[in-house]
Amino acid sequence: MFPILPFCLFFVLAPPLLASSSPVSITLTAKTLAKSGDSIRIKWSGIDSPSDLDWLGIYSPPSSAHDNFIGYVFLSSCPTWESGSGSISLPLVNLRANYSFRIFRWSRSEVDPTRMDHDHNPLPGTTHLVAESGEVGFGGGGGPEQIHLAYTDREDEMRVMFVTGDAGVRTVRYGLSRDAMHGVVTAAVGRYEREDMCDSPANESVGWRDPGFIQDAVMRNLKKGKRYYYKVGSDSGGWSAIHNFMSRDMDSEKTIAFLFGDMGTATPYSTFLRTQEESKSTVKWLLRDIEALDDNPAFISHIGDISYARGYSWLWDNFFTQVEPIASRLPYHVCIGNHEYDWPLQPWKPDWSSTVYGTDGGGECGVPYSLKFKMPGNSSELTGTRAPATRNLFYSFDTKAVHFVYISTETNFLPGSSQYDFIKQDLESVDRKKTPFVVVQGHRPMYTTSNELRDAPVRERMLKYLEPLFVKNNVTLALWGHVHRYERFCPINNFTCGNMGLNGEYLGGLPVHIVIGMAGQDWQPTWEPRPDHPKDPVYPQPKWSLYRGGEFGYTRLVATKEKLTLSYVGNHDGEVHDTVEILASGQVLSGVGEDDAQPRVEVAEYTFSWYVKGASILVLGAFMGYVIGFVSHARREAALRKNWTPVKIEDS
Repeated sequence: MFPILPFCLFFVLAPPLLASSSPVSITLTAKTLAKSGDSIRIKWSGIDSPSDLDWLGIYSPPSSAHDNFIGYVFLSSCPTWESGSGSISLPLVNLRANYSFRIFRWSRSEVDPTRMDHDHNPLPGTTHLVAESGEVGFGGGGGPEQIHLAYTDREDEMRVMFVTGDAGVRTVRYGLSRDAMHGVVTAAVGRYEREDMCDSPANESVGWRDPGFIQDAVMRNLKKGKRYYYKVGSDSGGWSAIHNFMSRDMDSEKTIAFLFGDMGTATPYSTFLRTQEESKSTVKWLLRDIEALDDNPAFISHIGDISYARGYSWLWDNFFTQVEPIASRLPYHVCIGNHEYDWPLQPWKPDWSSTVYGTDGGGECGVPYSLKFKMPGNSSELTGTRAPATRNLFYSFDTKAVHFVYISTETNFLPGSSQYDFIKQDLESVDRKKTPFVVVQGHRPMYTTSNELRDAPVRERMLKYLEPLFVKNNVTLALWGHVHRYERFCPINNFTCGNMGLNGEYLGGLPVHIVIGMAGQDWQPTWEPRPDHPKDPVYPQPKWSLYRGGEFGYTRLVATKEKLTLSYVGNHDGEVHDTVEILASGQVLSGVGEDDAQPRVEVAEYTFSWYVKGASILVLGAFMGYVIGFVSHARREAALRKNWTPVKIEDS
């Protein structure tokens, strides 16, 4: 809440805003940066009687109105601010337009309680501009950015997508060595416009920025289980660095995947929305694990609430810049969440869903999500507007031992819908001799013990219509996001745990549901209280909920034809905090209750594990540049705490 009483006192006691008697100057250490994540140092001097509310606005393009900043930093984050001079270093993401910086003076008497950011803290005022910098841009020779991979419907292919500043022809060169990238494919080009957005802020000047041109190419005729090297770009527009990936291999010994939901992105400045600082730790530990993969194919699964841009388009650019170190090496698979899609006029919005589907998409109506990713399959739903159809809603693919299914909880999944028909047919057609395990993933959970009442209507219908399909077809795991915690359930049907054997193991036949929405978003819901004492902070754990955790992190899946192991990795130490093991028969061998307090960590079964600790050390060095680029957040937070106290509103 906004602290009204203290500010009332300040309104009486604070002196009037003092104008600067000498000109304030801003200088930049460079006019051109090479690539996204490179830093610029902004220096200022000449501020008389500096205030802890003096602030630096970040603008792109430079013609943006004062209120349409990308972000802001209080000058008090610099140790020398009280002298009237100082400097701040900021990493910048290439938005395909130049940046400029402006310094404003602001007093507490000018605080506007109607202009609040996402944390209910007042947005800084722009009445008193005292200085404006020159412009800084990005050189044209750095090549495309925001590179990310994805599987296609064919085992011998790999999709690569990236962003450029113009629609010129770009190609992908690839091969089995850095010196022999003889494969060449031309990328298709797409983009979307401001008029494609469905609501504010996505279609307003405060949120819209030019998204650039989205390039899409497929590398074909890949040999199984081989390391390929590739680069994207052109001679005229510049080439990317050389990246590499392991091609798919249905003959490999194991399936490896890293799975999570609700990660978002971190920014080194404050903006209109709260960003996800913890996402940096998730990326750090994922990089550690990727270094340890050796030559094992693997992929990443991000099940909804991807960037949390919510209509502020530059946060998509920030997100893809942040994940490029992992997404350029492993296929990055997604499903849609409420913060990519939901808007007031979305086409499927039954009467019972009034508390479920609102404005969480910030007016994007799935457009950036649909064009910036291209998943297997061809699922789509018309928006009912000029916006392109929403894609990447439901699809599936096989790996060595696992059949993975992705579904949409934001569009129609009831009987009679195309999605229900897909889920039913897909689950019924799985060859369990080929892929003995089936993992279904979606955003809103079917089971959760969080105090999330708004979603009750959608959970009721998932339980009524989808759970019977899961049970009938022996789904192994059901993974969900949306709730920003980790929670593992027993093998379950209609809130009833499955039968147990003589040794305490579950005998199989029912899905294990796990909520994995803990990758970055830091709004943490409470658990469900006692029904007869709803206001008391007592949250009993139902018997079907076997493990609940509030730590940020991700999950690591390793499966052979005989056994699937899912481990919960915590961000504070990079260690495994919970593990569940499931045999191909459906038996759950470990992680089945409170008695299993020390989870069994099975990473030593595969080559990956031998390199984890060494890779942890190696990745720290490689990651430092990334961290330095995106980390001035702590200093920024310290400066913010001098002025406003972050208070998070409900946001899932």
